[in-house]
Amino acid sequence: MIRSEAEYQEARRRLDQDRDVADRQRDALVAAGLPADQVERAMEPLLSFQAQLAEEIEWYENVRRRNFPTIRRLTQLGQLLIALRIANGLTQREVAERLGISESVVSRDERNEYHGITLERAQRVLDALDETVTARVEEPSAQVERRMAAGVGG
Repeated sequence: MIRSEAEYQEARRRLDQDRDVADRQRDALVAAGLPADQVERAMEPLLSFQAQLAEEIEWYENVRRRNFPTIRRLTQLGQLLIALRIANGLTQREVAERLGISESVVSRDERNEYHGITLERAQRVLDALDETVTARVEEPSAQVERRMAAGVGG
């Protein structure tokens, strides 16, 4: 997960570099006479890594624009807290100052995606970011499907 502008710039640079490497590798495999299916199979690991890096870059760009992914599980709250910090243009140090804790604590919390924090701690972070989160309970899709199949509401 990209957590800062410096990491974002490095990821963009690395992705461009990796694309060049992939192009050269593909050309070398083709020049070596490998059939197309073997070329694709040989390229899969590098292309998979590139796709993952591109997803991380896209996530960072989206949260900077305040386009947040919907969280479906409370265990994703940590990612949302990180996204909110990024969207507000704050550094880990600035969040730490607002919380009255050390930057290393915020860094560790973010590295662990706030795993295991209490609801009170999550609320303190939200307050420090001047943000609110709204939760909604949705009916499990299996129950909805059963009711619709039985003709009972939706």
